[in-house]
Amino acid sequence: MAPKSDRKSADLEGVLRALAVPQRVAILKLVHDVELPAGEIADNFPTSRQAVSQHLQLLTKLGLLDERRDGAKRLYTLRKEAFAELRAFLDVFWDDKLSALKRRVEANKGEAA
Repeated sequence: MAPKSDRKSADLEGVLRALAVPQRVAILKLVHDVELPAGEIADNFPTSRQAVSQHLQLLTKLGLLDERRDGAKRLYTLRKEAFAELRAFLDVFWDDKLSALKRRVEANKGEAA
Protein backbone atom coordinates (compact mmCIF):
# COMPACT_ATOMS: atom_id res chain seq x y z
CA MET A 1 0.00 0.00 0.00
CA ALA A 2 1.28 3.47 -0.89
CA PRO A 3 2.21 5.88 1.90
CA LYS A 4 -0.60 8.26 2.87
CA SER A 5 1.16 11.31 1.38
CA ASP A 6 1.53 9.49 -1.97
CA ARG A 7 -2.19 8.60 -1.92
CA LYS A 8 -3.11 12.22 -1.22
CA SER A 9 -0.94 13.36 -4.12
CA ALA A 10 -2.55 10.77 -6.38
CA ASP A 11 -6.02 11.83 -5.21
CA LEU A 12 -5.22 15.48 -5.83
CA GLU A 13 -3.81 14.62 -9.26
CA GLY A 14 -7.00 12.70 -10.05
CA VAL A 15 -9.14 15.66 -8.99
CA LEU A 16 -7.10 18.06 -11.13
CA ARG A 17 -7.40 15.71 -14.12
CA ALA A 18 -11.14 15.38 -13.55
CA LEU A 19 -11.55 19.15 -13.41
CA ALA A 20 -9.71 19.50 -16.72
CA VAL A 21 -12.79 18.10 -18.50
CA PRO A 22 -15.38 20.87 -19.04
CA GLN A 23 -18.35 18.49 -18.89
CA ARG A 24 -17.30 17.30 -15.42
CA VAL A 25 -17.01 20.88 -14.19
CA ALA A 26 -20.47 21.56 -15.62
CA ILE A 27 -21.83 18.54 -13.74
CA LEU A 28 -20.33 19.83 -10.49
CA LYS A 29 -21.96 23.22 -11.09
CA LEU A 30 -25.34 21.58 -11.71
CA VAL A 31 -25.31 19.77 -8.38
CA HIS A 32 -23.60 22.53 -6.41
CA ASP A 33 -26.67 23.48 -4.40
CA VAL A 34 -29.22 20.84 -5.33
CA GLU A 35 -29.45 17.06 -5.41
CA LEU A 36 -30.29 15.80 -8.91
CA PRO A 37 -31.00 12.40 -10.42
CA ALA A 38 -28.56 11.07 -13.00
CA GLY A 39 -31.15 11.31 -15.78
CA GLU A 40 -31.81 14.98 -15.13
CA ILE A 41 -28.07 15.67 -15.10
CA ALA A 42 -27.68 13.80 -18.39
CA ASP A 43 -30.50 15.85 -19.97
CA ASN A 44 -28.23 18.90 -19.75
CA PHE A 45 -25.62 17.48 -22.14
CA PRO A 46 -25.55 16.51 -25.82
CA THR A 47 -23.57 13.35 -25.03
CA SER A 48 -25.02 9.94 -24.26
CA ARG A 49 -26.39 9.03 -20.85
CA GLN A 50 -23.65 6.40 -20.66
CA ALA A 51 -20.96 9.08 -21.09
CA VAL A 52 -22.53 11.21 -18.35
CA SER A 53 -22.82 8.12 -16.15
CA GLN A 54 -19.08 7.49 -16.53
CA HIS A 55 -18.36 11.09 -15.50
CA LEU A 56 -20.64 10.71 -12.48
CA GLN A 57 -18.92 7.46 -11.48
CA LEU A 58 -15.48 9.06 -11.66
CA LEU A 59 -16.52 12.17 -9.74
CA THR A 60 -18.10 9.96 -7.08
CA LYS A 61 -15.02 7.73 -6.89
CA LEU A 62 -12.82 10.81 -6.41
CA GLY A 63 -15.11 11.92 -3.58
CA LEU A 64 -16.34 15.08 -5.29
CA LEU A 65 -19.94 13.86 -5.43
CA ASP A 66 -22.18 12.02 -3.02
CA GLU A 67 -24.47 9.40 -4.50
CA ARG A 68 -27.72 8.37 -2.86
CA ARG A 69 -30.22 5.81 -4.07
CA ASP A 70 -33.92 6.52 -4.02
CA GLY A 71 -35.61 3.45 -5.43
CA ALA A 72 -34.27 3.00 -8.94
CA LYS A 73 -32.89 6.56 -9.09
CA ARG A 74 -29.36 7.63 -8.28
CA LEU A 75 -29.23 11.11 -6.83
CA TYR A 76 -26.08 13.19 -6.83
CA THR A 77 -24.96 16.21 -4.87
CA LEU A 78 -21.67 18.06 -4.49
CA ARG A 79 -19.41 17.19 -1.54
CA LYS A 80 -18.17 20.70 -0.80
CA GLU A 81 -15.81 19.44 1.92
CA ALA A 82 -14.02 17.37 -0.73
CA PHE A 83 -12.63 20.56 -2.19
CA ALA A 84 -10.69 21.42 0.99
CA GLU A 85 -7.51 19.63 -0.12
CA LEU A 86 -7.69 21.24 -3.55
CA ARG A 87 -8.25 24.63 -1.95
CA ALA A 88 -5.28 24.14 0.38
CA PHE A 89 -3.11 23.19 -2.60
CA LEU A 90 -4.19 26.26 -4.60
CA ASP A 91 -3.90 28.58 -1.59
CA VAL A 92 -0.16 27.92 -1.54
CA PHE A 93 0.13 29.61 -4.93
CA TRP A 94 -2.40 32.32 -4.07
CA ASP A 95 -0.59 33.16 -0.80
CA ASP A 96 2.72 33.40 -2.69
CA LYS A 97 1.19 35.89 -5.14
CA LEU A 98 -0.35 37.94 -2.33
CA SER A 99 2.96 38.01 -0.47
CA ALA A 100 4.77 39.17 -3.62
CA LEU A 101 2.15 41.89 -4.19
CA LYS A 102 2.46 43.05 -0.59
CA ARG A 103 6.27 43.29 -0.91
CA ARG A 104 5.92 45.25 -4.15
CA VAL A 105 3.41 47.70 -2.63
CA GLU A 106 5.56 48.21 0.45
CA ALA A 107 8.66 48.77 -1.73
CA ASN A 108 6.77 51.33 -3.83
CA LYS A 109 5.65 53.15 -0.63
CA GLY A 110 9.26 53.35 0.46
CA GLU A 111 10.30 54.83 -2.89
CA ALA A 112 7.48 57.40 -2.83
CA ALA A 113 8.40 58.66 0.67
